[in-house]
Amino acid sequence: MNKLLFVLLSALIVFGCCNDSDSNVIKTKIPPRAKGQTDVLQLSCEPIPVVRVAFIGLGMRGSEAVKRYTFLEGVEIKALCDLYPERVEEAQKTLADKNLPAAYGYSGEDGWKQVCERDDIDLIYLCTPWLKHTPMAVYAMEHGKHVAIEVPAATTLDECWQLVNTAEITRKHCMMLENCCYDFFEMATLNMAQHGLFGEVMHVEGSYIHDLRFLNFASEQEGGYQGYWRLKYNIAHGGNPYPTHGLGPVCQILNIHRGDKMNYLVSLSSAQKGMSEYAAGKFGKGTSLADTTYALGDMNTTLIRTEKGKSILIQHDVTSPRPYDRHHLISGTKGFARKYPKQELAFDPNAHKSMGGEEFDNFLKEWEHPLTKEIGEKARMVGGHGGMDFIMDYRLIYCLHNGLPLDEDVYDAAEWSAIIALSEISAGNNSVPVEIPDFTRGAWDKIKGFNLAVK
Repeated sequence: MNKLLFVLLSALIVFGCCNDSDSNVIKTKIPPRAKGQTDVLQLSCEPIPVVRVAFIGLGMRGSEAVKRYTFLEGVEIKALCDLYPERVEEAQKTLADKNLPAAYGYSGEDGWKQVCERDDIDLIYLCTPWLKHTPMAVYAMEHGKHVAIEVPAATTLDECWQLVNTAEITRKHCMMLENCCYDFFEMATLNMAQHGLFGEVMHVEGSYIHDLRFLNFASEQEGGYQGYWRLKYNIAHGGNPYPTHGLGPVCQILNIHRGDKMNYLVSLSSAQKGMSEYAAGKFGKGTSLADTTYALGDMNTTLIRTEKGKSILIQHDVTSPRPYDRHHLISGTKGFARKYPKQELAFDPNAHKSMGGEEFDNFLKEWEHPLTKEIGEKARMVGGHGGMDFIMDYRLIYCLHNGLPLDEDVYDAAEWSAIIALSEISAGNNSVPVEIPDFTRGAWDKIKGFNLAVK
């Protein structure tokens, strides 16, 4: 067995019976709800026939989101905002090219606040650097706006609670834009799981393994992140800083806070070599970036156990020369699915061998999710990570049009993002188990099963 997994599995076995009185578990505080404040599970708001959208942050993600939204019906792009005015002008050109009216433009340090304060906007779409997500989302909700936030929604437990409390007080939607939940294979496995094809799902895996060395060390002129913000985060923080791409789809399959909840995790990070070696090769040995101490290990592996005894494995590696991988593995009492390195399906009574060829193609087509059947062709045409971004956008607007609960609510945003801080705590304390707070404050079993609502 892989040595890293052996260590983590051993930790789970040792601490598998931890309870509230066990001092070996690092506990997390759950602040009480204020008087009169209630949960927003299955929150429904008044239907919005034409959703007036403002985009804040027009870098790589934001500019592409503007393009996608020009393909959606029942949407008005009302405002565009970025720190740099030239990015606003580029986005205005996107609207002009589609013969759409110009949006109100904002730039500078406080332009985003002016956008949130407008009274003619329904949805704020945030695509800014990570550390700005929660403050901007909270301000937007406090000013009466629904919010869609790029991943991760928060980076600290305090920020996670800020999002939850603000959403509960304002009764506004707060969705983290976890696009991987809407990828074609992930949605097909969700459909299979909900129809019992895997039996009882007992173990799942997800990851974000993506060689980002060039982007982390690239200047803005080279196409890198504004002010090296992602590199700076990796210098300062360990654990898993980007867990949600792998975690989101499998949490939906496990019905997290819809009949089950994540109880605790153990996390372990390898030593760091990838960033230092890359920096030395690009800038030279002895340069500041080559000699910098990076808190982020090359590989982080986190194991999570749920209330109902299910296990989740999540990995993160952005510094190794290896193919892109989100794992997406589903293992149940009757069947198995895996997306990487190739799509596989296997079911009893022949689960020792994966389906192949025409059998696989026909089966996957039979169990394609109704949502991707409905919008998949257009999504592939519009694009956005193969179409999943457009499916996510389409679904968000559909729910707002029809006054439906969102597929990804504020508790998803908080729970999935919380792994950032919790994995760093565990990895920094010899992989001791760390409690995962119940952001629903006891309502995790109130809703039975994950469901994409339709009108």
